[in-house]
Amino acid sequence: MKIGVVSLGCDKNRIDSENMLAYLAEDGFGLTSDPSDADAIVVNTCAFIDEAKQEAISTILEMAEYKKNKCKYLIVTGCLPQRYMNELKDGFPEVDAFLGTGSYHLLPRVIRDLDGKHTVCIPNDKDFRKHTKARVLTTPPHYAYLKIAEGCDNHCTYCAIPQIRGRYTSVPIADLVDEAKALLRGYPIKELVLVAQDLTRYGYDLEGRCMLVDLLKQLSELDVEWIRLLYLYPEGISDELLEYISENKKICKYLDIPCQHISDRILKKMNRRITKQGIISLFDKIRAKGGFCIRSTFIVGFPTETESDVDELEEFLKTARLDRCGFFRYSKEDNTAAARLDGQIDEEIKQARYDRLYSLQESIMNENTARRVGGVETVLYEGIDEDAEAFYGRTQYDAPDVDARVYFGSSECLEVGNFYPVRMISSEGCDLIGETVI
Repeated sequence: MKIGVVSLGCDKNRIDSENMLAYLAEDGFGLTSDPSDADAIVVNTCAFIDEAKQEAISTILEMAEYKKNKCKYLIVTGCLPQRYMNELKDGFPEVDAFLGTGSYHLLPRVIRDLDGKHTVCIPNDKDFRKHTKARVLTTPPHYAYLKIAEGCDNHCTYCAIPQIRGRYTSVPIADLVDEAKALLRGYPIKELVLVAQDLTRYGYDLEGRCMLVDLLKQLSELDVEWIRLLYLYPEGISDELLEYISENKKICKYLDIPCQHISDRILKKMNRRITKQGIISLFDKIRAKGGFCIRSTFIVGFPTETESDVDELEEFLKTARLDRCGFFRYSKEDNTAAARLDGQIDEEIKQARYDRLYSLQESIMNENTARRVGGVETVLYEGIDEDAEAFYGRTQYDAPDVDARVYFGSSECLEVGNFYPVRMISSEGCDLIGETVI
């Protein structure tokens, strides 16, 4: 019996899907990436914001079409059923089973027990780590994600993650090291990407302190060239952590710091635990270290946001000149504190503010990129772009899938997943164009 798994949403969700694939393979199921060849299809969903929910629903309906042919069963897992189990089981007769965010270890049994006559609904298993095994990577084999914690305790007023994933639960260091070793045994991994809702809270539930440096010290002893950190909340970046990242050559000098706004009034309404001055001081401290790339994200159109608040964020962006930046239009999420606020913003106004800030930041990032022309940087080679007729890869300043690329030529034979020195000869937007220096 062949199973196809469609994974939606964030990289933390991807890791859950990779665990599902491992359980299915171990239980004797075949795996396929072609839905038309699948006897059963699993859709692992995201439900973070409205766009993600709509994508999940569209994908479920799209996959249901395959039940007219070879596919016998459709199973929906992850955040959407965890958040809306009752609504889904009544509204999607095409689906044979729904499983929550921590029930993927039960997937093989559920598929074998299905008889096509009823819908199976299984809630979340809170002890999610107990069931983790070796994963089947869905990324290219030269990099892998490592989820160091589940859930979140920050309770930002716009966010439903604590409702979906529960309290922040750190994975013990020994378990993470074992998981990383298993990945390295199975794949030629050059880059480990650490993910969690907030890396800087790692360890507080275990020992009452941040244990991220402790974890990084042990992971740095493994045979991996790059370690990338995603989602460092600004208030949690200590001098000790910053100093360690600065000194450790294996850790990419890439700090993904979600700020979400710069207006103190809006930050307070968001229940963010930092002020505008705190953010500015942190960024000044990072810049003083030298050699760092700073990425951040911001939400526009949060309830009660005024034009003055947007002007303040615009001026901050002009001054901070962030290397990487993303913007989101505020999404009014069920059962969140922000959804109950007066002063909800019209969608057209949100879009206009988004366009305005995105355009500004795009020009800043393009200028930042152009200043790198003439330098030589280490590039992780990832493939060939047929349209551009060039090799492409990433520097340590670019996370997989979300940031820029380096397009380059070479007179030598190259191997995907290896590192090469590339001299940057021009830029195109946020992308760099270069030639290998061999």
